[in-house]
Amino acid sequence: MPAFREYTFLSTNGTTKINVRRFDPDGPACGIVQIAHGVSEHVSRYDAFMKLLAENGFIALGNDHLGHGASVNSEDELGWFAESDGWNVLVADMRKLHNITCAENPGLPYFLFGHSMGSFLTRTYIIKYPADLSGAVICGTGQQSAALVGAGKAAASTICKLKGTKHRSKLLGGMAFGSYNKSFEPRRTDYDWLTRDESIVDIYLQDPLCGFLPTAGLFRDMMTGIAFISSPENIAKMDKDLPVFFISGDLDPVGENGKGPAKAYAAFKSAGMRDVTIRFYKNCRHELLNELNKDEVKKDVLNWLEARLPGEVSD
Repeated sequence: MPAFREYTFLSTNGTTKINVRRFDPDGPACGIVQIAHGVSEHVSRYDAFMKLLAENGFIALGNDHLGHGASVNSEDELGWFAESDGWNVLVADMRKLHNITCAENPGLPYFLFGHSMGSFLTRTYIIKYPADLSGAVICGTGQQSAALVGAGKAAASTICKLKGTKHRSKLLGGMAFGSYNKSFEPRRTDYDWLTRDESIVDIYLQDPLCGFLPTAGLFRDMMTGIAFISSPENIAKMDKDLPVFFISGDLDPVGENGKGPAKAYAAFKSAGMRDVTIRFYKNCRHELLNELNKDEVKKDVLNWLEARLPGEVSD
């Protein structure tokens, strides 16, 4: 039975305690997997996946990003990063957790698993800190056009200036998420796009720490991050030998039904990345770890991780 513990560390912002959930294997660990969750959710939604990783020898852990879960100082900070440069604060917090964990467990292979917004954070991390990792799994990602990202950032920045970074704009929410549910008919809820598993959608809807409207500051910061990871100049800074595994549902609206992840994969290959794999799951939506075939997805990820441990032959 994996051992569970929950603890905090001080955010890079100097004021917020960042909440961490961690599962350790019974015996010696073969590696470490750090989770980066998506927007308007929290890391405890990944407990079942982290427990599975620990049952297979990995230390599995993840933090609630600033403005999410238990990593807030007050209710009005839910869905808010910072007054400025919030994206880089989140990435710095991820690295702080990485460094704390490595100091406690020196020499172990270290992997990142990022979903949705966490996939964009992970892609930022592997550009900024190319020597830190043994591999990265990028789940539920997208690759928006420069024009679309620029328009979103401009709109969010304008609202931040007019109404403040903590203002919650339905206009920005509609721009970011409004189209995601349109292709699913008949629509049972506003979040049918997450997964075909209705029980998961219902739990999400009942969770006050899920599905909230983020602040204008968050949208501005996230668009800044997406622009950063879309730059060929920045993509070229990644370690060319870093193994990367893209996974996506072929009906994931965040990835435009596969177009986005395919573009990101092509950009990585064009940059000279030598070990990049991509897999699409038929009829799956956004949250692959919560899909009807989640066991298949988790097994594929586990196999990919194990194949990239020292002494293993990659698939």
